[in-house]
Amino acid sequence: MEEGEQKRAAKLLKPYRKQINDIDAQILRLLAKRFGVVSKVAKIKTKYGLPSFLHDRVEEVRNTRVAAGKKLGLNPQFIYAMYSAIIYQSCGLEDEIKSQLSKKKKPKK
Repeated sequence: MEEGEQKRAAKLLKPYRKQINDIDAQILRLLAKRFGVVSKVAKIKTKYGLPSFLHDRVEEVRNTRVAAGKKLGLNPQFIYAMYSAIIYQSCGLEDEIKSQLSKKKKPKK
């Protein structure tokens, strides 16, 4: 695309790009909020000796989000992959927090 076409495209798409940028900012804030809740869950799991990965819960989350996404016209494979990534990150965060908490509880020699 030539420079003139790029400028024209940028001008035409500017309001839509702003909308996308605003939505992306909302998505990021919601992810940060979600991971804040995951951190609280990790502390509870540590306290009660629960594993980070709970297979039934993982499947429930994936399946319900895929179904909800379908109702909104979203690609089920995309939703499955996106939630797989979110769940993977959540379990990793839980493991990290649990590890930090267990180090704090161990008496120093």
